[in-house]
Amino acid sequence: MRYDAVVFDNDGVLTTPTDHEALRRAIYTAFDEVGVSSPADDHVDTLLSPTVDALREIAEGHGVEATALWEARERAAIAVQAEEIRAGRKTLYDDVDSLESLPVPRAIVSNNQHETIETIVDHFGLDEYGFDPWYGREPTVDGIERKKPTPYYLERAIDEMGVENPLYVGDSRVDITAANACGIDSAYVHRPHREGYELPERPTHELESLEDLRTLL
Repeated sequence: MRYDAVVFDNDGVLTTPTDHEALRRAIYTAFDEVGVSSPADDHVDTLLSPTVDALREIAEGHGVEATALWEARERAAIAVQAEEIRAGRKTLYDDVDSLESLPVPRAIVSNNQHETIETIVDHFGLDEYGFDPWYGREPTVDGIERKKPTPYYLERAIDEMGVENPLYVGDSRVDITAANACGIDSAYVHRPHREGYELPERPTHELESLEDLRTLL
């Protein structure tokens, strides 16, 4: 068998991306929680996916602790995504059903919060599909530094699975970079939200659907 496991990104691969405006609302909630009533729009957009330096600069500009702002941001994002899932606005892609019969172990490594991934696994019954382990980022400042393209969580999942030649499936450039950093092959799945998306690094494989994975195994 060519690969002895398949590891999946989540958002844009297994589940549809979280609505952008829902995430922005969560960030406004976080600012309000730490006492900032009217944050600038560009600060809200930056906190969608900040660097540690950008987070600290924004927090300092508002006179709040970076840790407090980020933890509030993560709590709000976790809550709003759980709401989106329960309301049926964040759903599984139809082709996820094809993964249940894959002949190799499978896991999840996402840049989303670990608690959000746990909610997704529980809500959609992904443990019954054989996904184990699953990793999302810690809702801490350290979690920012450990998210992809840093291979931290991907390496942890591979080590926990005890496999030697896994394939990583994603929908973004950071997924490909993280796979390359681990020295493993990558597969890029084409999704409607990525129309016109450019990849500086070429993946090992390109998929039109997750159903195509069987041909690689």
